[in-house]
Amino acid sequence: MPIVTAIAIYFILWWLCLFLVLPWGVRGQHEEGVVVRGSEPGAPIKSRMKRKVIQNSILAAIVWLIIFVVIKFQLVSLDNIPFIPDFVPDDV
Repeated sequence: MPIVTAIAIYFILWWLCLFLVLPWGVRGQHEEGVVVRGSEPGAPIKSRMKRKVIQNSILAAIVWLIIFVVIKFQLVSLDNIPFIPDFVPDDV
């Protein structure tokens, strides 16, 4: 896998995993009973973004490593996926 492709895949995975990591451990104002007047009751008390960025980077690296191993060792190829039609003509 070329290095630019590897970096691009990691970048996309990082952003996708961010949406998985953001809700982890978030406690809303209504859960703590400390709702600031004029704010949304579901707004988090502490966002802990530094912790979430670290967790997200680790998760994205693990997912990237799994994808890299599958691609590098050809564990799954397009021939293994049964619903993809065969576009190669029969006479070739």
